[in-house]
Amino acid sequence: MNLQLTPTHPDLAAGLGFLGPAQAKYGMVILAVSSVIASAIAEEILFGGRSLLEYKFLIAAHVALVLLLFLGPLLVFSPRLLEVKRRGLLEYGALANKYTLAFDRKWIKGEAPEGEMLIGSADIQSLADLGNSFEYVRGMRLIPVDRNSIIPLIASAILPMAPLVLTMFPLDELLLKILGILF
Repeated sequence: MNLQLTPTHPDLAAGLGFLGPAQAKYGMVILAVSSVIASAIAEEILFGGRSLLEYKFLIAAHVALVLLLFLGPLLVFSPRLLEVKRRGLLEYGALANKYTLAFDRKWIKGEAPEGEMLIGSADIQSLADLGNSFEYVRGMRLIPVDRNSIIPLIASAILPMAPLVLTMFPLDELLLKILGILF
């Protein structure tokens, strides 16, 4: 694809940041599948004499599989994002070097034109803007996913499992423990 990716895009994914939050739309599907898994585990716990702790690896594997299935396809953009980041670091690094050398000559070494004042000059703001642009490039992610894209998927996978905790602790005991921690 001929993607027009920009290393300084504020989404920190060269303009592909919209893809991560789009994956959260699958939350309902994940919630439904997780509910089926939670009900099967609940049946084993309530009628099969099993413990919730026996299923901790299954639950963790389920969450990992959800992340892999719904975020894994976005890895197809990683090589291109890596290329854009590498190119951006080189280009913006060269620009920053050129600008800071000129800034240093002008304001630190005293080569500013006679009568030009640093106060009111746009040079300082331009230096700060260039630094911000370089930080955007340096902070660029190699997967168009951020924490806000991952949390809804994990929550959809784990939420149906939450009532299973009541098989280990009675509700009143659990509430007392939570209140004890909070207060």
